[in-house]
Amino acid sequence: MATRIIVGLALGPAFLAALFLLPPIPLAVIVAFIAGMACFELLRAAKVAHHNGMYITAVLAAVLIPLGHALGHGSWTTRAVAILLMATLFLPALGRYGTGGEIRFENIIVCLFGGIGISLFLSALVELKRFDNGQFYVLLPVICAFTTDIGAYFFGVFLGKHRGITQVSPNKSLEGYVGGILSGCLFMLVYGLLVQNFGGLPVKLPVMALYGLLGSAITEIGDLSFSLIKRQCAVKDYGTLLPGHGGMLDRFDSTIFAAPMLLLLVEILPAF
Repeated sequence: MATRIIVGLALGPAFLAALFLLPPIPLAVIVAFIAGMACFELLRAAKVAHHNGMYITAVLAAVLIPLGHALGHGSWTTRAVAILLMATLFLPALGRYGTGGEIRFENIIVCLFGGIGISLFLSALVELKRFDNGQFYVLLPVICAFTTDIGAYFFGVFLGKHRGITQVSPNKSLEGYVGGILSGCLFMLVYGLLVQNFGGLPVKLPVMALYGLLGSAITEIGDLSFSLIKRQCAVKDYGTLLPGHGGMLDRFDSTIFAAPMLLLLVEILPAF
């Protein structure tokens, strides 16, 4: 626990500072690294074979997509990378069908999700940074994910009675889930007040509450979804890159879901 706290206190503020201070292209390099590592960890957990080059192509795809978004060509880059990745994955599968080295369809789907899905969702951070006042928008998914996780933990520990809502995480309680959403809403309002008072921007607080409500709900779905993958793949953590936290995917599982949700909300209902 001590290691987890120390690493969190060291890396958390540093990551928030990078989100706030860095322009889109340097930020995209960081996001590309996170996406590439997360893709690699997912493929390793799912036991996708190393020898057929699927790791390399999927991880390369995951790295390229955030960079394309930073350059303002996100849609074009995603389509091009998706087409190339599908061809690279399916062509060897066609050639090896019926042999001892046959490539299973489920392995191809894992590579597509890791190389395109995870990377595309995380690229929402880069897109948020490219908005007017993007230095404030880009913090939304990370703050939402962090405060939801913290709120769910404390509400679950001190008030949790109705456990076993899902067997994916049987120790988590209904009170914890509700507390996580309430915490997300509360801290979104607090963040909105900080932006208004210190950033000098008029903030629509009801919209911030909506960010918190929907962002926290999708955050909890993201956490459970990647826990489901771990259970089905029989792994405790996705990696050991971050001491006390596991792998990159263990740390950013909630953000992978929260970032595209907050990007969509900001596009439809900008709060400032």
